[in-house]
Amino acid sequence: MDKRVILAIETSCDETSVAILKDGKELLSNVVSTQIETHKQFGGVMPEIASRLHVENITMCIDKAMKEAGLTYQDLTLIAVTKGPGLIGALHVGLQAAKALSIAYNIPLLGVNHMAGHIYASRYVSDFKFPLLALVVSGGHTQLYLMKGEYEFECLGETRDDAVGEVYDKVSRVLGLGYPGGPIIDRLASEGENKYELPYPKIGDKYAFSFSGLKTAVLNLVNSLEMKGEEYKKEDIACSFQKKVVDILVDKVMLVLKEYSVKQVLLAGGVSANKELRRVIVERVTAEYKDIEVIIPPMWCCTDNAAMLAMAAYYSNEEFSDLMMGVNPSLCL
Repeated sequence: MDKRVILAIETSCDETSVAILKDGKELLSNVVSTQIETHKQFGGVMPEIASRLHVENITMCIDKAMKEAGLTYQDLTLIAVTKGPGLIGALHVGLQAAKALSIAYNIPLLGVNHMAGHIYASRYVSDFKFPLLALVVSGGHTQLYLMKGEYEFECLGETRDDAVGEVYDKVSRVLGLGYPGGPIIDRLASEGENKYELPYPKIGDKYAFSFSGLKTAVLNLVNSLEMKGEEYKKEDIACSFQKKVVDILVDKVMLVLKEYSVKQVLLAGGVSANKELRRVIVERVTAEYKDIEVIIPPMWCCTDNAAMLAMAAYYSNEEFSDLMMGVNPSLCL
């Protein structure tokens, strides 16, 4: 499979992105058109609107990426596109654009898993050393993957209910803070005190996650305080909530490390931009395991973008996709 120059397209949710990667090392362009300001008024992503905005933006993003890279379509050797998971309408926009380029310029096509993209974002800062453990945290996913080799993914545990990023958004809504909730709560938490005792969910599977009860506990806490007429600081609730979330995530990582021998721990997904999570996972892992390296993706590569997808495509061991390829909004890694 010729992967010298990869053009990657990512449209799984609310970012339209196109990137071009050369030889798995040189990122020639990474164009991202975000829809956050549009979706803010709804308190979350509206799938139909997201799809329409992808349609409006995709051609401009492709043109800009090609211009920044200084290439012609004849220079490309592979078209990579997100095939799932994600919003079905949004995924289709990217897929049809990728197929059009593949047909028009006779360039091979490769469908890539969005979550593999998040994991391989860390390749921009470090080579992988196997076996490694990946904690994937985003708006739709909370998972632990053991990788024994290149592009080998074994899911050890995942959320049984809400994903961590989804819970951040819901708690932010309860506190009247706006969307997206992650960066808002992260900022407020740094200004507050951990003064509220919130529950630590207990579930049967030792590597699985559960955040629904924690979300409900925050809702009940706010309702109780307001019904009693007690004053409270949103910063304190944000701090108490975030500390519990980070403890849950990092505790699971530490539990895996007691039973599996790994050389690296890497953080992946949109929630990997959380400053407290980045700090605590490095602090706890390195304090207990001096020989384990913790890999944190660069901030620009935490949220959805095509650069991460291009890197995942470069290391993919899958065969070229044919033009009958469809999307799968529930695609597993």
